[in-house]
Order: sequence, then structure tokens, then C-alpha cells
Amino acid sequence: MPFAAKQIDWRKMPQEIREAFLASLQQRATSVPDERLTAVELAQRCGVEPDAWQKDLLLSADKQIILNCSRQSGKSTVTALLALHTALFTPSALVLVLAPSQRQSMETFRKIHDFYNLLAGVPALTQESSLKLELANGSRVQVLPGKESNIRGFSGASLLICDEAARIEDALYMAIRPMLSVSRGRIILLSTPFGGRGFFHSEWTEGGSDWKRVRVSASECPRIDPEWLKKERERIGSWWFDQEYDCKFVDSVDQVFSSEDIVRAFSSEVEPLW
Repeated sequence: MPFAAKQIDWRKMPQEIREAFLASLQQRATSVPDERLTAVELAQRCGVEPDAWQKDLLLSADKQIILNCSRQSGKSTVTALLALHTALFTPSALVLVLAPSQRQSMETFRKIHDFYNLLAGVPALTQESSLKLELANGSRVQVLPGKESNIRGFSGASLLICDEAARIEDALYMAIRPMLSVSRGRIILLSTPFGGRGFFHSEWTEGGSDWKRVRVSASECPRIDPEWLKKERERIGSWWFDQEYDCKFVDSVDQVFSSEDIVRAFSSEVEPLW
């Protein structure tokens, strides 16, 4: 049976039971499950048979990952599995989940929690809430608020997840990156595009070779019917379709000049006036 422990107030236990309980937690906090699964094997235990790109991602060791993927392509699912694998098999890991709003962060967090509940023989929960999981191996999964002023107390992240990254403010992204400076942890940006602006676009186009980039359009997802996509393009129009399903960084509908025209307006050959 999967563990389903709720938050435990050990201070209310009799002394001898409390001491035995704390000793048990200390012993388990320095251990990992008897059977160490790969992230792909973990996915399969959770009833998920990964697509080829998901399997490649689950087995990768890249520190910086950008998922530019269509809606409903499975980017949140594969990220949740990576987060759970990190928490289970890296003692004292800190997994942080961020999105433009806390409600959006909680959707990814809920996937992590649901996958955990499908497993047996894994570290037990010692604390559980709608925003946090703590495991007996010392690992934590924590939802972050979507405001730059409220996240600065966290550090030493093993894995930092930025969901709907194209809609996260640049200032918030700059504030979270130092969380990886000492731990040298991993960061995953996952999103559909939202115009040719912001850090998600700049990291995708100009971020250099340190990033593993994965692009998956809706036509590449075996679970999305091509006929449905054809009708969807007719229904919502090319601008929305190219962005939400074809993973293209298209200009904003209210943009006066195209991004291409703006780039062409700059020249390194013109002498500055002052």
C-alpha cells in the first residue's frame, strides 16, 4: 500500500515513543529505498509509458533544460516525474516549484503528489500540506509564491521548476537563479511560447550551449488527433495556434512593429551621436 501519512506532531507523543520515532526518522533520512529506480522505471511504476522525447529527458543529466512544448504534450507530467525521482533518490533534496501564480504551481505539485501516492516502498511522508511535502529521507518539495519579494528565503535547490515560464516576470527569474549558485542544482523551464520577449524566449534563442532544448509540437504528440488539430487551427486562428500548438514565438497581436523589423533597425556600422 502507498504511504499516505499526514503531518505528525511528535511533541505530543510519550517520551519513549518520541525518542524511538525521532531515531527512526534519523536513520531513514540518511538512506534511500532498497531498490533504486531510474526515472524511466519510476514513470512506468506510476503507470506512465514515456514518449521517446520524455524518455530521453528522464535519462538526461543536463543541468539546464528548456521545454518548448505544445499544450497537452506531456511536459508537466515528465517534469513532475523528474521532481519526484529527485526527491525520492537524493536524500535531503530541495525541489522548488514556481509558476506565474501559486494556483498554477499547485497543479504541478499535485501531479508530484499523485504520483507519489501510487508508489510503495518509498520514504514516508513526515509533513504534508497543499504547498509542501517532506519525506523521511530529508527531501522537500515546496511550492513557491509567484512574487519576487516572497521567495528570497530559499536556497540550495536541487531542482528548480519554472512552469508556464514564458509568463513569469523577468525580475522573478533573476531572483530565483541564485538559488542554484552553491548547490549547482538543475533548472527546468517549461512553457508554450508567449511572444518573442522575456527570459524564456532569450534563453531559448540566445542562452548558449549550456541549455538542453526540447521542442515538441502538437503534431508530434501521439495522443493528439491530427484531424482535431486541423479544426482547431480554423477555430482559433493561426496566431494562437502557432503559439499554443506549434511552439512558435510569434509577435504580440497589439505589436506595432514586428520583432524582425525591430532587429533589422539596429546596426553596428552606425557611429553613436554622443
